[in-house]
Amino acid sequence: MSTKMTSSTRRYSDHFEPQDTDPQEQRRLRGQLEQIDYAAYVANREIIGQSLNGLDAAAMQKLAVLTATARAKWAAEALRLAHSGSPVTPDQAARLTAARTAFEELVEVYDALRRMVERGYVSLKA
Repeated sequence: MSTKMTSSTRRYSDHFEPQDTDPQEQRRLRGQLEQIDYAAYVANREIIGQSLNGLDAAAMQKLAVLTATARAKWAAEALRLAHSGSPVTPDQAARLTAARTAFEELVEVYDALRRMVERGYVSLKA
């Protein structure tokens, strides 16, 4: 199983890699897996395409600005705590954690939407 690091989360790829050395069996299995992958593609395209049919570049830009703002808020909060010279209180740590969590969630959504466009699940409206 391979892993992929995205932001601070690790994703595991669970795509099956045939270990059988028989070429005919590998072709048969790959054909079945391609059918499964195509069914998932069609389902994603239909469901996501209907749900996000109004996605446009302006919406992506707004999401990018929101994400950048969250990153700046998180960093500014950390710098503010560092400049105070005082030990970090549990409340301050919780605020910092909340700011980081918000930023990471927005990054994940942005990346997911970009992947959806890249894979053809949804098209950006002009």
